[in-house]
Amino acid sequence: MNEIDQLIARYQISEKSINTIQTTPIVLLVGITAAGKDTIQNQVLESDMYHKIVTHTTRAPRTNNGVLEQDGDDYHFVNFDTMRDMLASQKFIEVNRFGDNYYGTSIEEFEAAKQENKIALGDIDVNGIASFKAISQDNVIPIFIVPPDYATWRQRLDGRYASQEELERELPMRLAAAQYELGHALSVPYFHFMINDDLDRAVRVTNEIALGGNVFNHHDDEARLRARDLLSAIRASL
Repeated sequence: MNEIDQLIARYQISEKSINTIQTTPIVLLVGITAAGKDTIQNQVLESDMYHKIVTHTTRAPRTNNGVLEQDGDDYHFVNFDTMRDMLASQKFIEVNRFGDNYYGTSIEEFEAAKQENKIALGDIDVNGIASFKAISQDNVIPIFIVPPDYATWRQRLDGRYASQEELERELPMRLAAAQYELGHALSVPYFHFMINDDLDRAVRVTNEIALGGNVFNHHDDEARLRARDLLSAIRASL
């Protein structure tokens, strides 16, 4: 186990950070790769009531649909030493490892949202959501974004890769990750589910959930059923 893994294993969030999370309205977008999180988030952020949460990562910037990710906008791209030092200084809410890289959400982002009197809005994974819900149940609202069906999702996913060779190399990992993420989200009671079949509708529903006091309704149930269907299709493809 390397030094960063050791820090993660014994990591404890500071009392100051706990207070910030418990007193800041937070909406977290979740979903499998190519579910449309970034597109929805970018549209929602056009409203002045949100502050964008930018995650730290040790991986290098990627090109998505021909556009290179930008430091400070898509992610804070940092080296392993910086990630280690931030962990040692308790500057994160949570940190997760994927493959050889680390992803962490810093407390500074939420402090800024609180100072601006805005809703903190971020894109995060299912493991990170569990960390936030362990700190605060009421004001952390996770929304799991669901592609309308397996065929649509595969079309979106396939379009993210520059070559068929790259797709075939990455696909088994993406399918396995999607199976885990959907299965986990469906196994806990706190996710809102939203079908991403129309961008305008997805933005409207995100705003309604963010302002609705974390109230669940029949639309969540419908989207949850669609998520179960997608999970079954992914499992069948493995």
